[in-house]
Order: sequence, then structure tokens, then C-alpha cells
Amino acid sequence: MNVGKPVRLEQAVDGQRKAVDSIPGDLAIYPAYLSQQFRWDKEAEFFNLFLEPSFLTQVGYDVFGSDRLELIPHLATLVDPLVEQIGFALKTSLEIDGENSSLYADAIAYALVVHLLARYSTHSRQIKPIPGGFTQTQWKQIIDFINANLDKNINLAELAKIVQLSPYHFAHLFKKSTNTSPHQYVIRCRIERAKQLMVIGNLSLVTIAQMVGFASQGHFTYHFKRLVGVTPKVYSQQER
Repeated sequence: MNVGKPVRLEQAVDGQRKAVDSIPGDLAIYPAYLSQQFRWDKEAEFFNLFLEPSFLTQVGYDVFGSDRLELIPHLATLVDPLVEQIGFALKTSLEIDGENSSLYADAIAYALVVHLLARYSTHSRQIKPIPGGFTQTQWKQIIDFINANLDKNINLAELAKIVQLSPYHFAHLFKKSTNTSPHQYVIRCRIERAKQLMVIGNLSLVTIAQMVGFASQGHFTYHFKRLVGVTPKVYSQQER
């Protein structure tokens, strides 16, 4: 994805040579199994997203029922606002939450791969949504797992496995049931647990941040103020 200035890009992909004029927002798709060489003659900035072929195979099977889907190379530039939006959302999440962004990153990655396979694969097709939502028993199992593992780095595959769904369909049903993503829901649970620990007292903010699964006190403070409206320190003083 071109995120810099217009540039003349010369590329050789699997022996096929092509020169294109790339402008900001342009995208290209290069399957991993093809040999690739690129050259440009002035300052340029690209945002690269690398996806494991095995991940595409897994999502293709889970969502489309086929493990033989392959991305079609797009060596000339194309415009896809959704891919651009997903790419920058993932980049922002990694910059803000680092290692603790896995749940959000998983959901974003699944959404990206489903979109790519639906539009740019050898067997492009419509996605068949799963109707309904979680049963009360399934919902209790999900919530119990989240609350029991707030101090850990929960990922989307773990949550989806509880109710025997693909991660993509799990994230879709979760958003449909709660009007929020699994990632944001877990953050809210962590903040609520932190508020309970702060009322108990005698625990430092660093300790509380670690106990509820934040990578650092800075990340804890950022999300706490975003959701509660005040910093953890101010909230703790108000509750005493």
C-alpha cells in the first residue's frame, strides 16, 4: 500500500515485469509463492501486510468451505478503501497496545483475509452469514472464560473454540450480540476488574495493570481514562 508520494514502481514478479505509476492509496496483491523484485528511483513509503499462506487456507476452509482458494496476483495498482482502512486500524492497534493487541489484531486479520478471498481469489463468492446469536449457555461460557483469563493475552481463536465457530463468524456474532467487538469487550472487563481492585486498596497501579492484563501502566491509564473519563489515580482518590 502506497502511503507516501507518487512514485514510478518497477517490479518483476514470477518473471513478469511491469512498471506502474503508484499514487497514495494504491494497493497491490502479491502471492507469497511468487518470486518478487521491486525498484524505485526516489523517496517512497509503503505499508506492507504479510499474511501466512496457511492462515489464508484456514480462513478459506472455515468461512467458504474450501482449502483450495488462492489469491489472484494484482501487479497493477488497485484501490480498495476497506483494505486501506483495515491496514491502518491494525497498525494503530499495534502502536497503542503492542503485544496486548492480539485479540483485536486477530479479528482485523480475519476480516482482511475474508475480504481478500471474497473479492480477489480464484473462487470469489459471497459469504454466507450464520443466523441467530449465542445461546445463554454459550454466552455464559464465553464470559466465564474471559473473566477467568483477564490477566492473560486472550486471542480470538480461543474464544471461537468455546462455541465451535470459526474466528470470523465468532467475531461477527459477538458484535451482533453486544454491539461491540470482542477486543473492546475484554478491555471493558479489564477496566471493571481494575476498578474493583482499586476499591480494595493497598495495590499499586502498576500491579493492578498487570493483574488485569495490560502490557504497561501507560496502556492501562490510556484505556481507563478513555472509558471512565478520569485517570486511575484520580478515580482511586475519589473512591477513598
